Amino acid sequence: MFENIPILSLLILFPLLGAIAAFMLGRSPKAAKYVALVFSAIPLALVTLMLTEFSLSGGFQFVENYEWISFLGINFHLGIDGVSVTMVFLSTLLVFLAILFSWDVEERLNQYMGLMLLLEVGILGVFTALDYFVFYIFWEVVLIPMYFLIAIWGGMNRAYASIKFFIYTHVASLAMLLGIFALYFTTAPLLKADGLIPVDAIGTFDMQLIARVAGDGLGHMLQIAIFGALFFGFIVKMPVVPFHTWLPDAHVQAPTAGSVLLAGLLLKMGSYGIIRICLPTLPDAAVDFQLIMAVIGVVSIIYGAFACLAQSDLKKMVAYSSISHMGIVMLGIATLSQLGIAAAVFQMFAHGLITAVLFMVCGMFQHKAGTREIPLLGGLAPKVPILATVMMMGFMASLGLPGMVGFLAEFMVFTSTFDTWGVWVLVPIATVALTAAYYLWAMQRSIFGELTTKIDTKHMHDAYWFEILPLAVLLGFIVLFGVWPAFALDLITPSIPSVWPLNGVI
Repeated sequence: MFENIPILSLLILFPLLGAIAAFMLGRSPKAAKYVALVFSAIPLALVTLMLTEFSLSGGFQFVENYEWISFLGINFHLGIDGVSVTMVFLSTLLVFLAILFSWDVEERLNQYMGLMLLLEVGILGVFTALDYFVFYIFWEVVLIPMYFLIAIWGGMNRAYASIKFFIYTHVASLAMLLGIFALYFTTAPLLKADGLIPVDAIGTFDMQLIARVAGDGLGHMLQIAIFGALFFGFIVKMPVVPFHTWLPDAHVQAPTAGSVLLAGLLLKMGSYGIIRICLPTLPDAAVDFQLIMAVIGVVSIIYGAFACLAQSDLKKMVAYSSISHMGIVMLGIATLSQLGIAAAVFQMFAHGLITAVLFMVCGMFQHKAGTREIPLLGGLAPKVPILATVMMMGFMASLGLPGMVGFLAEFMVFTSTFDTWGVWVLVPIATVALTAAYYLWAMQRSIFGELTTKIDTKHMHDAYWFEILPLAVLLGFIVLFGVWPAFALDLITPSIPSVWPLNGVI
């Protein structure tokens, strides 16, 4: 069906066209939201059609490779496998639902919608790029719209939060760029010797070609140095402890849709980069970094859980929970096993669905109660039964209730952790009780008990249609993939060897 259609290029092109159209609708700002909704629905429809044609045999599919800057070895090279198609589907889904959830935004509406679509362009480019140069361009594109979404539509401290977000992630991306250039120049002689690139070429940025020679051809210390530079760039984006401090500020200040996309998609770019680039390209260094990754993962899990217990702001609590859950992703990657990496990808997908619900719930509390401060809330379930129900379901999914997608993702990570490190798995597993504690405590204080007298609840209204619909879709997927995880795992698992070809490890 898509043999002669550049489907991945179209996937990126439509949101770009929608962003341009939205920016040009300054005199008709309300039309911008309809334009944004349509141009975000088209990529979602395209990905859905792609899934019907997607082969479960593994390897890259729908590949496009266009010569771009030939004398530098730069091609516009796109492709997806089971790992990336999962992230692409999640991206198109969350952007579409986030735009729908933002239906009541009025301030500079055309610019807001244009930035949302531009953000989708960058995210989709990261998850489909098979050329380092193209990958880095899209990586940097993502920073710009998110910076402005926080800086313009954010809270009282939005200027501080947006600049902190930009500095942290941009500095980290510069370290990643150094690692990319190191790969570019050090693998060029190896590729020429093997006849993979012309002898008069400077080098190539092709991920697959570099991965074919870097593992065996580069010296061990050089692999470690390059891995470290790339790894640093990716873990700041995730983020994990100790590079996490930008995340709570960015989340608390960001508008609701910005928080949804930041936690649901931008954090996944970091873990995706480790799986797509670090592991298959520099396998020996990955083994040397295995214990470091495991320790970082466990520390992030524990720190995030304890930090959640100390929060009085619902949104800040959810932000710290993301640090804990991305620590679980890092722990799965650190196992260096097929099960562990597949579990990490599934956890990325699960967290993207769940955290979108949680941040939407936080935004609804802010709009309807005028505050997210837990001590000021209480007894709100009879006043806003739909919001209370959604909150309970989202919290149950995040704490790992069986039958929801979060449970199986975490179970798979902990199983692979036990296979690798034995009883040490008890350390991260102990945080499951902490996770249940801070979610249940937050629910008890905010929606149960006596009705609060600290805020005005007389005119409080429940969820609107444009809030109910995205939440219903997300909760449906959370239950669907929790009951039938094969829908995602059958896509992910066959592709793990293609992104992680370690001899003797899997």
